[in-house]
Amino acid sequence: MSVLKGKKVILGISGGIAAYKTAHLVRLLIKSGAEVQVILTPAAKEFVTPLTLATLSKNPVHSTFYNDDDGVNWNNHVEFGLWADLMLIAPATANTLSKMSNGNCDNLLIATYLSAKCPVYFAPAMDLDMYKHPSTIDSFRVLHQFGNIIIPAESGELASGLSGEGRMAEPENIISFLEADLESQLPLKGKKILITAGPTYEAIDPVRFIGNHSSGKMGYEIANHAASLGAEVILVSGPTHLEPAYSSIKSIKIVSAAEMYQSCHLYYDDCDIVICAAAVADYRPKHVSDVKIKKNESDLTIELEKTEDILASLGKIKKKQFLVGFALETNDEIANAKVKIQKKNLDLIVLNSLQDHGAGFGTSTNKITFIDKSFNVQPMELKSKEAVAADIINKIIEEYHV
Repeated sequence: MSVLKGKKVILGISGGIAAYKTAHLVRLLIKSGAEVQVILTPAAKEFVTPLTLATLSKNPVHSTFYNDDDGVNWNNHVEFGLWADLMLIAPATANTLSKMSNGNCDNLLIATYLSAKCPVYFAPAMDLDMYKHPSTIDSFRVLHQFGNIIIPAESGELASGLSGEGRMAEPENIISFLEADLESQLPLKGKKILITAGPTYEAIDPVRFIGNHSSGKMGYEIANHAASLGAEVILVSGPTHLEPAYSSIKSIKIVSAAEMYQSCHLYYDDCDIVICAAAVADYRPKHVSDVKIKKNESDLTIELEKTEDILASLGKIKKKQFLVGFALETNDEIANAKVKIQKKNLDLIVLNSLQDHGAGFGTSTNKITFIDKSFNVQPMELKSKEAVAADIINKIIEEYHV
């Protein structure tokens, strides 16, 4: 999944022959999961039609301040500038670059650029001599000082017939540049996170098991959000129908507590952050039958033994890791969670209470309370599990000082 997924992108197109490439650029942005709003300079409409771009972007295309002659329905450049997560001007002609650097605000695109609060990228496109002209070089310098980011032009055949530097970067290369730059700024870039999710099933015989009602959704949402912020995620999951949203997530499928224990210890040493969100069985049958147990007696007694305490075992050998546990309680929630923090050497615990409506297993929502190792308590509101996952990752970033 691209880092552009969910991003609101303004694509500004100025009047150069390279504008013909922008139809493909819009398609790639949409394919990456971005929401695209196209703004054309008046001259750009001579090179690519608003209808084409509106069809591909699935949004109306704007090029003037007013939509009609009566001057009532106007396009609010300030709203455009506030709406965007990033602005991309491609192609950026010498004329548009000069207007950007000097604040010459004579069209909707420049007005939106001057109103933008988001990062601004620009992809120059012009002939060789224009690209190397001192005025163009000066525009590059000024825009760099403004914090704008240049997507360097490429070398090749130009519209004039000359060959050299000045071609707008190919749409695929523009997308790659944006993704690489955005990824480099992600707060969890370079961090390796181990996450456990879902239930464990402890076999009684070949067809029966002891399990619980965990769907794994909370753990999967945490993994997805961590990956979206640049983390290298290892997800150790018990039986569930869910799949990670990001192909970059390394998914380890297990069934039993013993298998989860082994997988966690296999990857633990190399991890920076560990989040144990799985609902691991506390007990398993001491003896597992090789054949299906027949219903011969009115009563069946199964002797149980404790499973490995994965969280405690990780806390015991903790070095650099930031260790996060989950607690699902029905009474004396805060007190029990504080005991678990000390006993298992945790940095943070995420507390669920079955007393809270909308929390726990089998729901699309959750209500949590954070308790850190200094016993600071921070209750949160009932939210979707996706929003709770974001809260958990943000809390870890805050506590771990990423």
